[in-house]
This record gives sequence, structure tokens and C-alpha cells, in this order.
Amino acid sequence: MAQYFEVHPENPQVRLLKQAVALLEKGGVLAVPTDSSYALVCHLDDKAAVDNLRRIRGVDDKHHLTLLCRDLSELASYARVDNAQYRLLKSATPGPYTFILEASKEVPRRVSHPSRKTIGLRVPEHTALQALLALHEGALLAATLIAPGETHPMNDASAIRDRFEKLIAGVIDAGACAQEPTTVIDLTDSEPQIIRLGRGDLTRLGL
Repeated sequence: MAQYFEVHPENPQVRLLKQAVALLEKGGVLAVPTDSSYALVCHLDDKAAVDNLRRIRGVDDKHHLTLLCRDLSELASYARVDNAQYRLLKSATPGPYTFILEASKEVPRRVSHPSRKTIGLRVPEHTALQALLALHEGALLAATLIAPGETHPMNDASAIRDRFEKLIAGVIDAGACAQEPTTVIDLTDSEPQIIRLGRGDLTRLGL
């Protein structure tokens, strides 16, 4: 049964988040709040956990998973970024944007797109999630928490626990999220390509 961590949205209890990190280290999949919607997350380097996340989410290896990073310095470890791309990223982070970038060698092949060798990366603006990432001391692999057969992300932590309690290791409840997906921008071509228009405002990026 999934553990339930009810944390303060602005001052999350470190002891509870440490317990959640311990579940990640053991290969667990967690449901966590972000600045867009709830997401499923797991340890980047745990193949079994990644496979389990895909199975829970109901997606195959062609579905872009996203790396959640604390800041741009961490993001640069997982993607090849030129100066123009970096300026764009800096203008949009932290925030509800996902950027498709060329994956670096630091990214395990199994979690990048199988044919394009790309990865989605984002720096979320959410206090509890940022605290979790800091305690974890590294990026987390994530997918928007949309239940199989549904089209909209889930937003209520207790409803997530009820639906997925036998499939995931834990749920972090820091209150309701925006329930709107991130804006997705592909930066692998010469010009930025808008893949999905979501919560992130394009005017912030000058697009």
C-alpha cells in the first residue's frame, strides 16, 4: 500500500520528504505535485523502476519521459545545450515548461527517445518538489500522472492514492496542482518548435 506524505506547501517537512527519498532509493515510484500537475517519478538509474513507471502510466519506450532537475547547472549534465538554447532555458526556469533537447551520454539509453536520442528536461517551480530533488541529490525521471484511458492529469492526492495505492510506493500531498500540463518546446531543430501549448506562457520566452 502506498505511503501517504502530507506536507506543508511552502515549508515541507524534511523528515517526511526523507522518507519519500528512501522509497525512491529502494526502486519505488512516487506520485508528486509539480507546478503543472501531479507526476509519477522514479530514480533515473533504476531500470526496473523506469519500466514500472512506464507500465503504471501505460506508455511504451517511444513516449518521452522527462527529467526533473533542480536548476540549469544540473540540467546541463543531461543535455547538450548551446548558448542560444541556454538563454532560452534561463528565461523559462524554473517554470511549467518542458524542453526537448539532445541527450548527453549521462542519460541512460533506455530513458531517452529510442530513435532520436533526445530527452525532455524541466526545472519545476514547486517548493515541495524542489525540496525533494535537493534531498535526492539528483534528477528524477518523470511522467505526467494521467491515468490509463484518461486524457487529463490527476490533481487530487487522495484520489491518486485510492487509484494507485497497490502500484506506487508513495504519494506526496502538498495541496492541489494547476491540473494543466507543461508547455513543451523542442529545441533540437534550428528554430524552437512548440509541441504542446500548456501552462507555460510563450511570451515569457519571446516566442
